[in-house]
Amino acid sequence: MAGASAGAGMPPAVSVRLDVIRKRADFLKAARARRWVAKGFILQARQRDNDEPEPQIIRIGFTCSKKVGNAVARNRAKRRLREIARLILPVSGRPGWDYVLIGRAGVSATRDFTELLSDLEWSLRKIHEPRS
Repeated sequence: MAGASAGAGMPPAVSVRLDVIRKRADFLKAARARRWVAKGFILQARQRDNDEPEPQIIRIGFTCSKKVGNAVARNRAKRRLREIARLILPVSGRPGWDYVLIGRAGVSATRDFTELLSDLEWSLRKIHEPRS
């Protein structure tokens, strides 16, 4: 069934690997680096040092505090953030960078999905702009 729907919703074939940040120390390093507040979430990003392992991968972390809501609301927000990261980061993210997406109360779980996608694309452009 090769047609227009084949591959719909799948990220483009790129050779960039995404890995999940699991250690608290890595989240804290990202918190001290660059930050961009979008309508649907907060993006923290940092370029890893050359001596850190696997400089060719993009690492991503997700977090939602209890301000976002109960466990159901937090999990829904994180699922949506994971999906936009899966779709956008292989194309717009940079290898050797760590990104942390933080859910926002009342917005991350309910914002229109296409707007979340454009929020992440815009945030990545702003994060990677040269600083003057």
